[in-house]
Amino acid sequence: MLGLLLTLVALMLLDLAFPLPLPSASDGAVVLARNGTPLRSFADRGGIWRYPVTVEQVSPLYRDALLNYEDRWFWRHAGVNPMALVRASAQRLQHGRIVSGGSTLTMQVARILDPHQRTAAGKLKQIARALQLEVHLDKREILALYLNRAPFGGTVEGVEAASWAYLGKSATQLSHAEAALLAVLPQSPSRLRPDRHPERARVARDKVLDRMQALGVWSPAEVADARVEAVVARSLQPPLHASLLAQRLRSGAPKSPRIVSTLDIDLQRTLEDRVAAYFSDLPARTSAAMLVVDNATMEARAYVGSVAFADQDRLGHVDMVKAWRSPGSTLKPFLYGLALDDGLIHSESLLVDAPQAFGDYRPGNFDMAFNGPVSAAQALRLSLNVPAVDLLERVGPSRFAARLANAGIDLKWPEGAQPNLAMILGGTGARLEDLVGAHASLNRDGVAGRVRYRPDAPRIDRRLLSPGAAWIIRETLEANPRPGAAVQTFDQGGRPRVAWKTGTSYGFRDAWALGGTRRYTVGVWVGRPDGTPLPGQYGAVTALPLLFEVIDSLPTQARDGAARPPPPGVEQIEVCWPLGLPPDPAFPELCRRRMEAWTLDGVVPPTFAERDARLWSAGLERFEVDARTGLRLAAECAGAHERRSRQVARWPALASPWLSSETRLAARLPALSPDCAPDGRDALEELRIEGIADNATLARPPNSTQPLRLSIRALGSEARIRWLLDGRLVAESRGGASIAHDFSQPGMHALTALADSGAWSRVRFRVLE
Repeated sequence: MLGLLLTLVALMLLDLAFPLPLPSASDGAVVLARNGTPLRSFADRGGIWRYPVTVEQVSPLYRDALLNYEDRWFWRHAGVNPMALVRASAQRLQHGRIVSGGSTLTMQVARILDPHQRTAAGKLKQIARALQLEVHLDKREILALYLNRAPFGGTVEGVEAASWAYLGKSATQLSHAEAALLAVLPQSPSRLRPDRHPERARVARDKVLDRMQALGVWSPAEVADARVEAVVARSLQPPLHASLLAQRLRSGAPKSPRIVSTLDIDLQRTLEDRVAAYFSDLPARTSAAMLVVDNATMEARAYVGSVAFADQDRLGHVDMVKAWRSPGSTLKPFLYGLALDDGLIHSESLLVDAPQAFGDYRPGNFDMAFNGPVSAAQALRLSLNVPAVDLLERVGPSRFAARLANAGIDLKWPEGAQPNLAMILGGTGARLEDLVGAHASLNRDGVAGRVRYRPDAPRIDRRLLSPGAAWIIRETLEANPRPGAAVQTFDQGGRPRVAWKTGTSYGFRDAWALGGTRRYTVGVWVGRPDGTPLPGQYGAVTALPLLFEVIDSLPTQARDGAARPPPPGVEQIEVCWPLGLPPDPAFPELCRRRMEAWTLDGVVPPTFAERDARLWSAGLERFEVDARTGLRLAAECAGAHERRSRQVARWPALASPWLSSETRLAARLPALSPDCAPDGRDALEELRIEGIADNATLARPPNSTQPLRLSIRALGSEARIRWLLDGRLVAESRGGASIAHDFSQPGMHALTALADSGAWSRVRFRVLE
């Protein structure tokens, strides 16, 4: 008894002196798609990558093959099988070499955890460690250590990592032949690697199959089918999809060996290939980012942070999904939505796209052309800059920025800068993931959300717009046809309705396209990570085609293409320009243009008053006339008059050059009666262009190869004059100052001088070749 007690004490002391070298938390990790497919593996300090699994997560076929081929008595022995050791020793003495091993699975785990030399002393050490394992761990824990630590060749350890690396599938989906192959690989992982030595691997696999049939575990038919299956393995390489997101998630959970993302692996692979092909012909150093989000959950389904992760020339290691870039015009939908919520506009409110100054800020459109009177919906769809800046000034830049921030759209400003009018044209910094979260609000009843990359990430939803405003903005953007697509062509019915918006930052540094369907929101950015310009590449040309390629590849349902009824508070009514109000049957002459407008909560705001107090006020102008002559009367007139009340609907002064002569005449006040004192309501000052006669024909001097250059000026105003050639801004002057301009394009042209006061003049002329 004393001897037994002393032996137990000695064993306990040895156990304390030589503790089990159980593996600690690994510094390696694997990031998974939502279905468990590896996206990217991170090797540990030894360069080994694993995919942690439990015993239950491995195919029963593999467990059967492993235990019946390696250790039939695993569940019964205490870590060592004496009969197997005796048999192995006898075979070695008889043949002079190792014929079969005597190691149990527990002993193999012991050798994995504490490697030793193949000597008698080493074998004794292995046996001691095996017994120690059986004391400290139960059988399932020991089996789990083998499943996750067994060597499979190269830098791969564990059956799940090996299954993905060699077979491209999970160890839960193994066939009989695949289970047999993976069961035998750890016996000699380098010699039997199926990617290098498929015939050796086949012979070893068939030995396992023979054993399984002999033991009656698998039927002869199952084994015969398994033998037919060829040994085909992929080139051994760790998975590398959504590399930048995987790196991001790994950095956020550095101690987690297994990180599950929200990505759809099939969609991720498809879009990575699509992006790589799409950008193969673009200029050097061009990169791109793409994000696809499920609107219902705000979970990311695809994440492309750069064109090619390993491409140094394109700075592929820079994650542009979370990079700060100028958002261009991508914030405009939220400005128009906020203006709807504020009751400032309805969908067809009359805005003016004409050269204007906002203090020292003088925005122009992307193509430097102007469109004159436009509706709010048209201004948004065409992404016109002047109407957007005008609207932002009325809403307030600080208030707009605060609303965006409250909804989770953080903006980045230069040091010391504050929200200003330039922000609506891209004069700030934003991130693609924040813009996608905001644009998702258009299909989420106005609720923006933070994009989620892990299923356990918290849901953070914040209201950006009212459901009604979001619906109107979405309808407005969905009404914008795809570039190059004819309206109501035969292929439109099967495609989802898309509310899309593009943007281009100053200097062609960033090209954007964001679009949403009922189910998904997609964001695309194209540019150079170093911020250098990409001339000629802008949102509609570079990013938008890729956006529609992505959307057309997403899963769709029949309801995605169906029209959605308006929410409560949204109503479609008839309005008239220039007043912007419903038509008055008693005064039909006040309605110059009729259109159907979406209104919110019964509010029908009138057309904005002029920003400049020096201009006449757009809207309803009431006055008195002489019943006999029709001349306008002032408060003080010398003669006797029979007065009659009259009214006209006046257009914004800056819209005048784009109106027909009939429309301008209908909005003009009658001349003032000569016997009345001036009432300050006379028409604007009149401009006259000097240097080109109306309806002139111009030609270069004989034998000259230089462009036709003329000196021109506008007389009649001391205000700033903007010169538009065929609707495009070409020059500015002040007062009667002259400008020189080259007229090199042959054909008919129109030159317009437009003063800040609203006065204008136009000449038409022909340039000969």
